[in-house]
Amino acid sequence: MKSQLSETERKVLAVIQDGFPNSLSPYRDMAEKAGMETERFLSVLKKWKLDGRLRRIGAVVNHFKAGVGAGAMVAWRVEPERVEKTGQILAGFKEVSHAYERRISENWPYNLYSMVHGKSNEGVERIIKKMSEACDISEYRVLFTEKELKKVPPTYIMP
Repeated sequence: MKSQLSETERKVLAVIQDGFPNSLSPYRDMAEKAGMETERFLSVLKKWKLDGRLRRIGAVVNHFKAGVGAGAMVAWRVEPERVEKTGQILAGFKEVSHAYERRISENWPYNLYSMVHGKSNEGVERIIKKMSEACDISEYRVLFTEKELKKVPPTYIMP
């Protein structure tokens, strides 16, 4: 990837891989750190978005610090022709942070996943029951979060 990036792009990537600053003006602050104007910094991100190198920029939230004490990944077994619609329904629940499809394997027939958050395991279970009823899906596995691991962004440019 090194040869595909201009010097400006390398500077932008080096800054964004460190994550967003805790600031009211994160893009301006990152641009400053990269040694360029905010408009130039943003133009690189827009170009990457347009050409498919960047899908999205999003926050990495520590749900426990945000006061949400329980979470579970729910693995759903959904007929292939219902995956998209079911995923939309699941993602529509405010307690769901993300929903995505994965291929099944020989010993694991679940193909749709959703991360559900709540104040307690019991609360999460109630939400999952409502989700199951809303989607008319009864085959699923609940994998409760036992420990929050350190979340770090990937490193592409070494200092």
